[in-house]
Amino acid sequence: MVEILDAKGLMCPMPIVQLAKKMKTMKVGDEIEVVADDVGSWEDIPAWCQRTGNELLERKQAGGVYTYRIKKLK
Repeated sequence: MVEILDAKGLMCPMPIVQLAKKMKTMKVGDEIEVVADDVGSWEDIPAWCQRTGNELLERKQAGGVYTYRIKKLK
């Protein structure tokens, strides 16, 4: 099952703050889909994944909405 984090309406740094909080409740191997409308998330979330050792599986943008699929590795 994939967790969904709706971060629409949240501005930097809140999508990352919410993502980090949610990841603490997940098990290694679990996946989460983050949906955001903050343009800053386009660079912030991939950088956060790299910094924390989690895997960015997918990143897409459509109509001002950014969607990320992340796998917890640690």
